Amino acid sequence: MDLTPREIVNELDKYIIGQSEAKKAVAVALRNRYRRSMLSPEVMDEITPKNIIMKGPTGVGKTEIARRLAKLVKAPFIKVEATKYTEVGYVGRDVESMIRDLVECSVRLVKEERMQSVNEKAKKIADEKLVGVLAEVRRADKGDTPEDVFKKNVAEGLQKGYYDNEVIEIDVADEPKPMELVPGGAEISIGSIFGGMLPKKRKKKRMSVREARKTLTEEEAEKMIDNDSVNAEAVRRAENDGIIFIDEIDKIAGRANQSGADVSREGVQRDILPIVEGCTVQTKYGLVKTDYILFIAAGAFHVSKVSDMIPELQGRFPVLVELDSLKKEDFVKILTTPKNAVTMQYKTILEVDNISLKFTDDAIEEIAAVAEEQNLTSEDIGARRLHTVMETLLEDVSFNAGNVPVMTEVVIDKNFVIDKLGVRTKEKDLKKYIL
Repeated sequence: MDLTPREIVNELDKYIIGQSEAKKAVAVALRNRYRRSMLSPEVMDEITPKNIIMKGPTGVGKTEIARRLAKLVKAPFIKVEATKYTEVGYVGRDVESMIRDLVECSVRLVKEERMQSVNEKAKKIADEKLVGVLAEVRRADKGDTPEDVFKKNVAEGLQKGYYDNEVIEIDVADEPKPMELVPGGAEISIGSIFGGMLPKKRKKKRMSVREARKTLTEEEAEKMIDNDSVNAEAVRRAENDGIIFIDEIDKIAGRANQSGADVSREGVQRDILPIVEGCTVQTKYGLVKTDYILFIAAGAFHVSKVSDMIPELQGRFPVLVELDSLKKEDFVKILTTPKNAVTMQYKTILEVDNISLKFTDDAIEEIAAVAEEQNLTSEDIGARRLHTVMETLLEDVSFNAGNVPVMTEVVIDKNFVIDKLGVRTKEKDLKKYIL
């Protein structure tokens, strides 16, 4: 996607409030990928991504910026926790597993695209099979109706959704259950190991017509796509478009004079280094080069500093952006502005139980002020604080909502907020709502 950096930032602004410097950094990094793709192969090989370190408290948008960026351009994306990896020689996840996870993500993306492209054709074949099954199930309704007319009527009923909830028995593929070969490691399917050497088993399964239609369509679509082509394209995308977000990088940035029973944090850094520098990792889809993968590392860096990371690793993250703590005006925007605004989420979910929430402007201001105060006086958890405040604010409304027979409007004004939060924010432990 050839979006300009300004256009990328505009798209991110729809979901994330503030943090303009971080948005600019990732937008430029993304644009540079497009610029690189327009060069000759000889020049392309010489240009590597400028990896980014995001420094800032939890809940200010570090992960969301990276996730939305990847979603914007449909790039393979994974988030990993730096603390989950261990130094070579210890039991646990090895750093190369992040590359294997990225490729798996890429395979899923490409496969979904290819299956979507043949979906209509697959759906027709699936419907033909379902018509045959339904015709047999409803044979008693046929009477003197000619066979072709009877099946045509069944087909029309299927298209109109008349049989969606009817339970039928169909023949489906029996996928082997994945096994965890290493504690804390990835789950591996026996079928994926042996590929086409083992014939796929079939089994009878009872499900609704709606479920059967979806299952059969997916099976038919999968038959139509070339898995070798999917895997080759997936590896290419992982190598050239992949984004790996390494969270909690500060937790492994310990100083050399620190000691303890934990696995060496410096050792984990040294294991991550060749992955970020550029190397080749063996996966079940073939060799994958990591040279052009974009790495975004993030951490609060409350205890340690970026300078506590080993110099070699620091050098592989040339772009450092610091994200700001959220203030009252930021909370006001988060509550009202984004497409997934917090107030909109609560309005939507309570409408299911016939509660129409209406937030006044002064209520929004008061909620934002409470969130800011709580972050200043206790642990700063960023935008997540809004959920702790909102859950407390709407606890009684949510509890009583299931018994409302008709749509009822509940107005949340400043007095309502003060009544619910004025004392409780000081006396009640809101931590129980933190996810």
